[in-house]
Amino acid sequence: MKIVLASNNPGKLAELRVMVAPLGVELISQGELGIAEAPEPYHTFVENALAKARHASSHSGLPALADDAGLCVDAFGGLPGVQTAFYATQFGYEKGDDNNVRALLEQMRGLDNRGAAMVSTLVAVRSEQDPEPLIAVGRVVGEIARAPMGRNGFGFDPVMFIPEFGQTFAQLPVAVKNANSHRGRAVRAMLVLMRERWLSNMAEGA
Repeated sequence: MKIVLASNNPGKLAELRVMVAPLGVELISQGELGIAEAPEPYHTFVENALAKARHASSHSGLPALADDAGLCVDAFGGLPGVQTAFYATQFGYEKGDDNNVRALLEQMRGLDNRGAAMVSTLVAVRSEQDPEPLIAVGRVVGEIARAPMGRNGFGFDPVMFIPEFGQTFAQLPVAVKNANSHRGRAVRAMLVLMRERWLSNMAEGA
């Protein structure tokens, strides 16, 4: 079974390919199929993920999986949220992971409230018109470190400090990070849903 990932982010594709491997499906990026990124005009993760999944399925004719993830900082009232990927641009930097981290640390300089959550919302559809999309959410609570630490991961991983491990996501071994990250938690929930709702029905109809 082929599923198109509604993302052109290579880091996200690499992580998700490993995570969905137990399902026995082939995950291909929409970029490999020449599909452009969908507009993301909404203010919630689930709305944007659903729009991306329907867009990818419409242009590929395949089931689609979309992930809308972001950083929700307590001191900023939950922002940047769905605008996480573009966070640096509002402060005059070019879009990019390193600039996002730099801008965040600048904006949080002097703040003692470092609480934050990484959130991943996965949406899967069988077709563009699927009336029953699968939705899974993963959330990890931590603190924003005062300086980047570690080389694994991407995005805000170098500054997302997880107290239970005493390290940032970027300091953890990849396998440990994948098992405990917001995206890892969302994927585990999504795999359960796919087995129950999609794969079991396919097996029964075979």
